[in-house]
Amino acid sequence: MSKINEMTIPFEVADGIVLASLQEQLKFLKKDLKSYDAGTSWMHPEDADKSRHELIPSLKILIKYYGG
Repeated sequence: MSKINEMTIPFEVADGIVLASLQEQLKFLKKDLKSYDAGTSWMHPEDADKSRHELIPSLKILIKYYGG
């Protein structure tokens, strides 16, 4: 059995990748929620509520943790 080559990246790079991903997801959620609130797009009310009260606040906490 052959061993697959492993790649190691610095913690700073890994944290940067995670931070960029979290910030992008937050941007998308806020944009979708803004469109929903303006009545220009449809979203299931439960999804809007979850985005507003759970996902967005949680992402903000994680982004702050990762240095954003």
